[in-house]
Amino acid sequence: MNLPSFLWLWKIAAWSMGLSLLAYLMLATTGFWMFQARTSQHPPSFPLLNRGLGGMRSLHYTIGISMVSLVLLLLAIGIIGTLGHFGSLGQSSHLIAGILVVVLVLLSAVSATQISTEKPWFRTLHVGINIILFIGFAWVSLTGWSVVQKYLP
Repeated sequence: MNLPSFLWLWKIAAWSMGLSLLAYLMLATTGFWMFQARTSQHPPSFPLLNRGLGGMRSLHYTIGISMVSLVLLLLAIGIIGTLGHFGSLGQSSHLIAGILVVVLVLLSAVSATQISTEKPWFRTLHVGINIILFIGFAWVSLTGWSVVQKYLP
């Protein structure tokens, strides 16, 4: 791929990363609200959602699907952009961090679909993966900053 500039691709990546981090924060917030609603005798009200906990669960799933899509978009941009710009993926800590984040996001999504009253340990697994994902997002953000410096004119 001999494209004149990959700057447009990195702009999409920057927006996708920012939106992924926003989605992560929104998922943490809605997840906490669902935890409060499930464990409290006086569940919090959700003014924007008329359906209560079910509406919050739907919102949580929708944001989760969006985050999975954004992270997969970032993976594609990273692979296409790096191969196009350098000709190979090479080995960098950003590549390892990115793959780790993709795996964690996919594991989190799969574990979320398995949460039920019959298998409550999936909820603990889901939350645990998401705590580790926070560290993964921090690592990929820090290593990504050094990668961005290579592409800026």
